[in-house]
Amino acid sequence: MAGRSDTNPFDGGDEVNPFSDGAKGESSNQSKFSGGSFFTTTTSSLSPLPSEPADFRNPTAADDISRDKYSDLKRKERELQAKEAELKRREQEIKQKEEAAARAGIVLEDKNWPPFFPIIHHDIANEIPSHVQRMQYVAFGTFLGLVFTLLWNVVAVTTAWIRLGDPTIWLLAVIYLISGVPGGYVLWYRPLYQAFRNESTFKFGWFFLAYPLHIGFCIFAAVAPPIVFKGKSLSGILPAIDLVGNHSLVGIFYFIGFGLFCVEALVSIWLIQEVFNYFRGSGKAAQMKREAARGVMRAAA
Repeated sequence: MAGRSDTNPFDGGDEVNPFSDGAKGESSNQSKFSGGSFFTTTTSSLSPLPSEPADFRNPTAADDISRDKYSDLKRKERELQAKEAELKRREQEIKQKEEAAARAGIVLEDKNWPPFFPIIHHDIANEIPSHVQRMQYVAFGTFLGLVFTLLWNVVAVTTAWIRLGDPTIWLLAVIYLISGVPGGYVLWYRPLYQAFRNESTFKFGWFFLAYPLHIGFCIFAAVAPPIVFKGKSLSGILPAIDLVGNHSLVGIFYFIGFGLFCVEALVSIWLIQEVFNYFRGSGKAAQMKREAARGVMRAAA
């Protein structure tokens, strides 16, 4: 029928146009004729939904953070592994050097004495055979006794310098200290230590040459005659007798020094006898004689 208007069954009413330019209250009707039917399409525009934050309900954001943390951990782990490998390599190199030195007869010694300020290597308990440790401890006692005796000598001579006003004797006493302590260590204590540790005939021979000089100095200092050395630069018996009358305190200090030098000399005499008995009883004396004879024959040839 010509006057009858048909209803469009595909008409969904008002539709939201997502591409609308945002104008409110406008609508457009489009009419198209197709196949003898008249269709009407109505389009209306609404305001767009508010935008959300970029990371709101973003399922990949947490994954990205986790990946970054995992990458950092893996990088740190690789760095630690590289450092550990470098330390192992250096440790292996040091061990190889120590083994090579040991095969070559070189002993690497670390300074461990005195504990508060290590300046020398000293380990009697672990390096000296048990049957000669007693003699080595006595030798160490005589070395420390020499250090203490020379220190006391400086104290006694200092009191004499104050009373007598002679600085020369104090300077000589200081020279005895700074030359006698390292000299005793190098000349006789260290050779005896190495002789007991390595059973070295040469070191025993060197000890027997140097230690009598130590004993002779102690005997001379105990007497302190006014010859060679300045008379009152050594706290012996003769200066003590000379000073005790007019300067009693200085004389007492010198008498104490005389006693220390006497004790040092007596213990040193006992020690050299014990070391010589061990040297002769262990067969080192005969070995030393044979080596000396071979040396003479080589020199004569």
